Amino acid sequence: MKKAKPISRGRASRKTAKKKRWLGSEGRKFLIIFSLLLVFAATIYHYREALAYYFAFKSKKVSHDQELFDVRNYQVLSERGNKAIGLDVSQYQGYIDWDKTDSIENTFPLDFVFVRATAGKDLVDSRFNYNWKNTEDSHLIRGAYHYYRPDEPSLEQALNFINTVKLRPGDLPPVLDIEQLPRRQPLDSLRKGLRRWLDAVEKHYKVRPIIYSGQKYYEDFLKQEFPEYKFWIANYNFFVERMDDSWLCWQFTEKANVPGIEGNVDLNLYNGTREDIIRMTLGADEKIKP
Repeated sequence: MKKAKPISRGRASRKTAKKKRWLGSEGRKFLIIFSLLLVFAATIYHYREALAYYFAFKSKKVSHDQELFDVRNYQVLSERGNKAIGLDVSQYQGYIDWDKTDSIENTFPLDFVFVRATAGKDLVDSRFNYNWKNTEDSHLIRGAYHYYRPDEPSLEQALNFINTVKLRPGDLPPVLDIEQLPRRQPLDSLRKGLRRWLDAVEKHYKVRPIIYSGQKYYEDFLKQEFPEYKFWIANYNFFVERMDDSWLCWQFTEKANVPGIEGNVDLNLYNGTREDIIRMTLGADEKIKP
């Protein structure tokens, strides 16, 4: 009778190791897929009300000019509490029918607007005069902002804004929009230039300006350098749905749809109510209402 060949321990070990590797690989794939499904399910649950609103809205076959802004925008606005809602515009929005610009989806009323007035030392926004005039008689509380160009003379930029914008009681304080770093000067020169612009504009209008910037720029450069100023911060992160308590305003999207405006527009939340905004307008301490 033939003796059975002994099983090679080396071959068995190799088969076992291969099986373990296969199981390990498949196990990792399963965990990754399972984790992704959990994240997806959690996201769907978190945005359940916004998604229900979205699909209900889409099923009505509304006209093109009633497009729904994205789900995150709805989520942010629906959870804002009593915070006021505003927009900011420039020549890039083209013609705006301000008679229609009063709310979003007939659900979220608009309270304020910032209009770009100037950029750099000599540019005046081509739509500023129209937008400024038409917002004066609207229900929106209005303000004007200047886009700062780091490599251009700061005092000439301040003069450009001052010569263009005539603020009245009921208007918001002027805004300095700084988003870029200089290409031809050190950061210390930029700091001095920003300070000169802010001081010149405050001296002229008798009110401290607001500073606008992106969150990273603010945290890396502005927060420590200008602690006495109020900040309007841009952050479009999909997973950020509430503003920081230290921000005056939060620009949470650049892709919203607003009646009377073709294409996308920026939306903002003010860290307070409409009445709080009125209290910070020019002349508010003399009880002058917009």
